[in-house]
Amino acid sequence: VQLQASGGGLVQAGGSLRLSCAASGRTFGSYAVGWFRQAPGKEREFVAGIWVRGGTTSYADSVKGRFTISRDNVEKMVYLQMNSLKPEDTAVYYCAADLIMTTRPSSYDFWGQGTLVTVSS
Repeated sequence: VQLQASGGGLVQAGGSLRLSCAASGRTFGSYAVGWFRQAPGKEREFVAGIWVRGGTTSYADSVKGRFTISRDNVEKMVYLQMNSLKPEDTAVYYCAADLIMTTRPSSYDFWGQGTLVTVSS
């Protein structure tokens, strides 16, 4: 599975962005997908994850109620809708895929390149 993340940019606090993760590979529908982020000087952290058929999702406490993850297995896309953005959401965001959805970055075998999200106060 190959992944490509996009959609980052500069937004004011309280604004919204939608990140996209485009996947290639015939077996994409068999993989769980997670979004992670890494701020300068900090470790990569779990943001949101979605199971194979999209029925099960998981969110970090810091983004619950503000972010929504979704996927389209036909189009091989995963989205992260981010609302009510805060300056502390500023980070490089990555999508990753693996056969099992976990919150541990080390568990994911496939990664896209990051997309930078900057939230100004």
